[in-house]
Amino acid sequence: MDVNKAIFIGRFIKDPINKKLSSGTDFCRGVLATNYFYKDSKTKKTQDKVEFHNLVFWGKLAQIVEKYVKKGDKVYVEGRINTRNWEDNEKVKHYRTEIVANELIMLGGKKKEESNKAVIKEETSVEEIDIDEE
Repeated sequence: MDVNKAIFIGRFIKDPINKKLSSGTDFCRGVLATNYFYKDSKTKKTQDKVEFHNLVFWGKLAQIVEKYVKKGDKVYVEGRINTRNWEDNEKVKHYRTEIVANELIMLGGKKKEESNKAVIKEETSVEEIDIDEE
């Protein structure tokens, strides 16, 4: 048995982008920032490294993200890693690695009154659909 699972706790760096595909399926894309600290072996100073992760939400989970998640909000996300590719108009091949989310826990935003915790889990079997890049 193989496992493809990614787990993140981080903050959205901008408001998620929501769309409805021509098939009627709700779709949402966002970028999550995570960081970790390490000690530089030469300077002995603590360094901070930030990583950015492309997230994709489908269906009911996309609707919830659209309604409740904004820039700066801290979330827990579980999903699978997916790499897709496409050719642009100039026949240049592009690759994009994304986390296709199936679980979201809102850990709170910038304001204390927004810190209500909610757990949302979406069990979907969405076909792989090519999405035009913006």
